[in-house]
Amino acid sequence: MSAFVPTRADEPSREKRIHEPHSPPPTRSRRPRVEGADLSASIAVFLIALPLSLGIALATGAPLQAGLVAAAVGGLVVGYLGGTPLQVSGPAAGLTVVTAELIQQYGWRTTCAITVLAGIAQLGLGFVRVARSALAVSPAIVHGMLAGIGVTIAVAQLHIVLGGTPHSSVLDNMRGLPAQLAGVHSAALSVSALTLALLLIWPRLPGRAGRLLRKVPAPLVAVAGASTTASLTGLSLPKVDLPSWSSHALAAFPEGPVLGLVAAVLTITLVCSVQSLLGAVAVDKLVATRPEVSARVGRSDLDRELLGQGAANVVSGVLGGLPVAGVAVRSSANVQAGAVSRNSTMLHGVLVVVAALLMVPILELIPLASLAALVMAVGIQMVSLHHIRTVTRHREVLVYAITTLGVVFFGVLEGVTLGIAMAVAVALHRLTRTRITHDEKEGVHHVRVRGQLTFLAVPRLSRALHLVPQGAHAVVELDGSFMDHAAYESLQDWQNTQTAHGGTVELIGRRSGVRIGEPTGPVGLHLDSGTAMADTADCRCHPWTPWRNHQCEIPESVASGDGRPGETRAPGSDSTARANTPGANDACGSTGELDPADRTSGSGGSGGADDTTATEGPAESGRLGESSADGAGGTDGSRPSTHQLARGISAFQRNTAPLVRGELARLAREGQQPSQLFLTCADSRVVTSMITSSGPGDLFVVRNVGNLVPLPGQESGDDSVAAAIEYAVDVLEVRSITVCGHSGCGAMQALLSSEPDDPQTPLRRWLRHGQPSLERLSDESRPWARLAGRAPADAVEQLCLTNVVQQLEHLRAHESVGRALREGMLELHGMYFHVGEAQAYLLAEEPGESEDDVFDHVGVANLSA
Repeated sequence: MSAFVPTRADEPSREKRIHEPHSPPPTRSRRPRVEGADLSASIAVFLIALPLSLGIALATGAPLQAGLVAAAVGGLVVGYLGGTPLQVSGPAAGLTVVTAELIQQYGWRTTCAITVLAGIAQLGLGFVRVARSALAVSPAIVHGMLAGIGVTIAVAQLHIVLGGTPHSSVLDNMRGLPAQLAGVHSAALSVSALTLALLLIWPRLPGRAGRLLRKVPAPLVAVAGASTTASLTGLSLPKVDLPSWSSHALAAFPEGPVLGLVAAVLTITLVCSVQSLLGAVAVDKLVATRPEVSARVGRSDLDRELLGQGAANVVSGVLGGLPVAGVAVRSSANVQAGAVSRNSTMLHGVLVVVAALLMVPILELIPLASLAALVMAVGIQMVSLHHIRTVTRHREVLVYAITTLGVVFFGVLEGVTLGIAMAVAVALHRLTRTRITHDEKEGVHHVRVRGQLTFLAVPRLSRALHLVPQGAHAVVELDGSFMDHAAYESLQDWQNTQTAHGGTVELIGRRSGVRIGEPTGPVGLHLDSGTAMADTADCRCHPWTPWRNHQCEIPESVASGDGRPGETRAPGSDSTARANTPGANDACGSTGELDPADRTSGSGGSGGADDTTATEGPAESGRLGESSADGAGGTDGSRPSTHQLARGISAFQRNTAPLVRGELARLAREGQQPSQLFLTCADSRVVTSMITSSGPGDLFVVRNVGNLVPLPGQESGDDSVAAAIEYAVDVLEVRSITVCGHSGCGAMQALLSSEPDDPQTPLRRWLRHGQPSLERLSDESRPWARLAGRAPADAVEQLCLTNVVQQLEHLRAHESVGRALREGMLELHGMYFHVGEAQAYLLAEEPGESEDDVFDHVGVANLSA
C-alpha cells in the first residue's frame, strides 16, 4: 500500500524527516503523464460503456451514433471540467424514458435542442451554487424515480427481446405482451437468452481462472458472445446499423408549444442534475475506501460537477448526442479498476471516439436483440431490493411506491411531483402524530408524550394534563425532539398552576431536546428554552453532544446568588463565560439563547461540533496526562464540584440503567465472555467504548500510561500487564488483542524529552518499558511506521506510531500469546487514534509480514447495509 510520506532516499538525515515532514516535493516536469492505473481503468470503463451506450440509444429510439456521441462527450468534457474526477458520465438509463418520450413527441433534432437548453439551465444552476440543495430531495423519491424508469425500460425492451417492436407507452406495452408472447421470434429470443445468461454467469465464475476472467466486463462478454454466436450460426436478425457520420443529424431550432418545451427542459435538467449529484456523493463514498486516492482527488465539488454536466449537455446536444448524466455502473467500475485521477475518465472518452470512427464494421455485427437484453437487465437492476428494504426500514415505502407508479403510468416529471407531494404529506403526518397517555402508579401520575409537540397536539396534551389532580405529584415524560411555542406555553401554564396548589412536577425525557435532573424544590422543570425554569444546580450532560470535559457550568447569575431554582429568567441572561464556552449550552442549565421552537434533535444549541477545536494538551504542554480543557468546571476556572460524580451516577441510574439492566443481569449470570483484549493509554480523551462502539461484555480493557506491554522477564517484566494478558488469552480466550496508541501522548513526549540523569521517579521507572520504541525509532535499518495518505505531523506522532508496532512485538514474546498465535486462535491488531481529528487508523499489514508498517484510516460504515 502506498503512503504519501518521504522515503529515506529523499531525506538523508532522520532529523530532517522528523522536523520537516511537510517539506515541498521536488520539482517535476510539466509534461503531462498518464499513469498506468488510469490507462487500465479507462479500458475497463470503455468496454462497459460501448455496448451500454448503443443499447440506451436503441431503447430511446435515437440514432445509434447519438449514444456514442454522448459517451465521448461525457468522458472528455465532464472528465475535464467536472467536480468529481472519478465519476464517469454518458448516456444514462435513467434518462431513457424521458428521451424516448421527447423523440416521440418532438422528433430527434428538437430533442437535441432541448438537451442544449437543459445544459444551459444546468450551467445557470451551477453558477448560482445550488448543487447542495438538490440533495435535499428524499432518497425515496430518487430511488422510486429510478425504479419507475427501470420498469418502463424493462417492459419496452422485452418486446425487442421477443422479436417485436415496443409501443410508446407502458400501458400499451403491457397490453401488447400477450400477443407478443404468442408470436415469439425464436432467433431473437435465443440471442437475448444467451446475452442474459452470460450477464448472470460471468461475474460468478469460480476459482482462480474465474478471478482472471472476471476482469473482462460482463456486458462486453455478453454482447460479444451473442454477436459471435449469431454470426457463426447465420441467424437472420436485425443488427446495429451505423450510417455515415456525414449524414448524422444535429440539433435544430426547437419547434413545438412553449409550455411543453419548457416542461421538457425542466425534466431533463432535473433528472440529469439529481442523478449526477447523487452519483457524485456515491463516488465519494467509494473513493473514501481508498485513502491514497482520496487524499489525491479530494471530495467532490458539486457546483463544479453541475457546471461540467451542463457544459457536456450543451456540447452533446449541439453534436446530436443523447443527454449526459453521471452513470453509477461506469463510475463504480472506474473506481474499482484502480483509477487515480480524471485522466481515466477522459481516456475512456478518447477510446469511444476511436471506436466510433474505426470499429464501425465490428459494431455492425451486434444484434439489436442482444443490446435490448442488456438494457432490459439494466432496467431490472434499477428496481433495487436493497433500496426497497432501506425505504421500508425508514418508513418511506409509500413515497417510494407513489413515485414509482407515477413514473410508470404518467411520466417522470409527474411521478417525481407526486413523490414530493407524498413526502411532504408523510413529513406532516409524522410531525402531527403524537401519542399522549396518562396513568397512575403508586400515587404518582405519569403523562407520556410520544412524538413532536406542536400546536396541533395542544388540545390532547391539555386533556391529559388536566387528568392530574391538583396538588398531586406528576411526572411528564417527553419522547420527542421538537416542541413549539404553543405547546411550551401550555405545559408551562399547567406546571405553574400545579405547583401553586402544592403539587410537584418532574419533566423527564429520552432525547437531547430535554434535560433531566433530580428536582431540588417543588419544581424540577428542565427545558432547553430561553424562558424555561431551570434548576441550574442539577443537570445532565448528554452523550455525544458537544461538551467541555463533560463538566456542567453554572451561569454567573446563579453562582453569585442572583438566580434561584425555579426562577424564570429572561432570554440571554446566561453568563458571558457560559456563552463563550463551546458546547456548554447542551451541557446543563438554562441556555438563554434558544427559542423553544428552535430545538431540533441533536442541535447542540449554539455550540456545535464544528465550533470546538480539539487540542492535544500533552503534546503542547509537555505534562503527562494534562488536558488543555482542564479547569473549565466553573465560572472562575475552578475544578468541578465534588457533587459531579453523584450527579453522573444519578443520571446513569435514571436513564441508562433501565436500558442495560437486562444485559448486565445476563452477564452476571453467565460471566464475561469478551472477544477482544484492548490495551490502550490511560489518557482521559481515549474513550474505548465510544471509538469502538462497544458495550458491556465486549472488551477486556487494560489501560496504562503510554499503552506499554513490558517484555516478560524477571527484571523488565510487569506482573500487572502480564497477568491481564495471560488471563485474557488463557482464561477468557479472547480472539484478538489490540494495542491502541493516540495522538499527543504525554508518555511519548516524556520519552522523547527524557535525559539519562533525570531522577528515577515511579513514572520514569515505568517509562523504561518504552525505551525499545525509542531505539526502534532511531534504528536506520528498520522501516518507519507511517500513516496512509500523509506524513506524521511531528516526532511525537512518529514515536506514537512506532510504539504501537513495538508493543505488538512485545506481545508476541509472551508465552500465552505466542502459543495462541501458533495455533491460529489469536490475532494481533495495531491501532492509532487521532484525538483532534476523531479519526481511527488500523495497522494495515500484520507486523513482521511486510517491510512497511502502514496505519490505514478507518472509513465510515455503510448505515444502509
